[in-house]
Amino acid sequence: MSTLAQPAPDAVSDASVARPRPRRSAKAQRRMASGVVWIAVFAVLLGGVVALSVAVLRLNLTLDRLGNERTKLRAENASLASQLSSASAAARIHALASQKLGLVPAQASETYYVDIAPR
Repeated sequence: MSTLAQPAPDAVSDASVARPRPRRSAKAQRRMASGVVWIAVFAVLLGGVVALSVAVLRLNLTLDRLGNERTKLRAENASLASQLSSASAAARIHALASQKLGLVPAQASETYYVDIAPR
């Protein structure tokens, strides 16, 4: 029969002895928790800065698009005003009326004024 030899109680090596782990003190745990809280606060603040930057960029793009649209509308308004001015010129209207419609200016002796004032 074989027997296992057990070491004498005095010869126990340091490696086999289970030492209890030292527990963290309450102060160290609070310090670690406050560090985690600060990291979370800074992460939220940085996220807010990024969100604000994205919002500003979107507004700048919208402003640029609206500025271009306003410039085009002003150019179109100027063109239409020029066309209206040339279309309403008295000489042009007189020429078109006489050529296309065969109209002639009225004589002063044939002009009548009607009084529409109430009696």
